[in-house]
Amino acid sequence: MRAELVRLFENDRVPRYTSYPTAPHFGPQVDAAVYADWLATLPDAEPVSLYVHIPWCRQLCWYCGCHTFVAGREERAFAYLDDLLREIDLVAARLPSGLAVSHLHFGGGTPQILGPAGLVRLKTAIASHFAFAPGAEIAIELDPRGVDDELAEGLAAIGVTRASLGVQTLDPLVQSAINRVQGAATVATAAGALRRAGIRQLSVDLLYGLPRQSEESARESARRVLELVAPARLAVFGYAHLPQIKRHQRLIAAGELPGAAERVAQFEAVAAVLERAGYLPIGLDHFARPDDSLAEASRQRRLRRNFQGYTTDTANVLLGFGSSAIGCLPQGYVQNLVDLRAWREAVRARRLPVARGRALSVEDRALREVIESIMCYGEVDLAEVASRHGLPLSRLSPHGERMSRAMALGLVERRGTRIAVPAAYRPLLRVVAAAFDRYLGAAPARHAVAV
Repeated sequence: MRAELVRLFENDRVPRYTSYPTAPHFGPQVDAAVYADWLATLPDAEPVSLYVHIPWCRQLCWYCGCHTFVAGREERAFAYLDDLLREIDLVAARLPSGLAVSHLHFGGGTPQILGPAGLVRLKTAIASHFAFAPGAEIAIELDPRGVDDELAEGLAAIGVTRASLGVQTLDPLVQSAINRVQGAATVATAAGALRRAGIRQLSVDLLYGLPRQSEESARESARRVLELVAPARLAVFGYAHLPQIKRHQRLIAAGELPGAAERVAQFEAVAAVLERAGYLPIGLDHFARPDDSLAEASRQRRLRRNFQGYTTDTANVLLGFGSSAIGCLPQGYVQNLVDLRAWREAVRARRLPVARGRALSVEDRALREVIESIMCYGEVDLAEVASRHGLPLSRLSPHGERMSRAMALGLVERRGTRIAVPAAYRPLLRVVAAAFDRYLGAAPARHAVAV
């Protein structure tokens, strides 16, 4: 990517656009009563997606941007499971009967901390309230350091079809700087155990922009991951250094972080390794084999983007369970209480543990489609979107200054009502999407750097 573009945008902070409006713009207007009404009016014929947040980890990784806690004793995680089951009961009681699940995602944190028995208990509780559609995807995020044959067989027993391994980096120097030490043999052992159990759809998360990381280090991690895991898809995320929000990130020495130009070089080095190996670029930062369902969804223009990143999940309803979990319903977004004690007290009092949310206007829905199309495909036809939502084209006009600058730099090509981002500028998709964000500016410090 051109060096002058990197310099121009290196200090910009923009959202990752896993939702629109983004989470900093949720508010208390959506409370437990509103959420209960939304749940009661869901159609019973459409599939739903479930996200279950298990925020416990055995060790604090200093780079982490998720809502997580260190479980000094496993009993704390098991107590959380008891409350999680209470919340599932509370939500299910307000739903139409017979809803079918198309996607179930266990995220964290480290979901495997519950162990095979805990995960069986959790899945059994979910299955008591929901049917599972034929071919439903059941996915889980895993720390390779805790994956053995026993766990893998337990995951297979609850129907897991896809496992995502959080590798991040295989460079020991970088691992020590982020408090996430795991050898290559550990990653290979985890992948082998999962495949022996019949879980063959494996994904890998890699990070760039980490302390002490170099272009060669990022490239070598990507190359080694292909040898060790041969994943069906990969997510290559840029580390977001936000110590003002995530206090544990203060343990990372800011002076050891690569600059914007080096971050871009690291991403491009990883992308080159993956594309030479036959992986297709998907959206901003994902890669998939041509025969993977994510690549197929991209080809068929049914790729979606949600809080788990790029997905094949086309359900219009995402129900989130657990502290801090976010859901999306036709009416808008809802987020659970982040504070663990407050969340626990709410579910034990048989109250929906809602903290905040956002009801969507017609314009919000249309702009969400515009932003999602840019993030997924690097292009959008504004007239088509406006027509689908019954809006005049003027209501979808981009922010003049942002778009004018992007066009002047060649970052955006515009033909009539269609805009497109050249493939070479894929790392800046968020910058283009931000031109359509009506709310951006109120909380810029909460967002990651643009490059």
